[in-house]
Amino acid sequence: MNWVYLAIAGALEIAWAIGLKYTEGWTRLVPSLITGVLMIASFYFLSLAVKTLPIGTAYAVWTGIGTVGAAILGMVLFNEPRDAVRIVCIMLIIVGIAGLKLTSSS
Repeated sequence: MNWVYLAIAGALEIAWAIGLKYTEGWTRLVPSLITGVLMIASFYFLSLAVKTLPIGTAYAVWTGIGTVGAAILGMVLFNEPRDAVRIVCIMLIIVGIAGLKLTSSS
């Protein structure tokens, strides 16, 4: 169940990272409130995951999921660059996340 909690925390991190763009520097009330709730929920599920997972593994996977998701959604939603080097770097992060999962004892 710890990996499920971590996956939820990572998905919520993607959501709040994208939400930051819509807050326009915390000047828009509704997007700011939604983003704040998503942040709290993400940290809550991360805290559940680290009860049994090593903190280094959990934190790296959590931030990796958020990084990959935000980068991909940035390309899709905000027309950020889609060059080959960027794609390869995202793939390397995915390999790192998978490697941490495969080598975790929990």
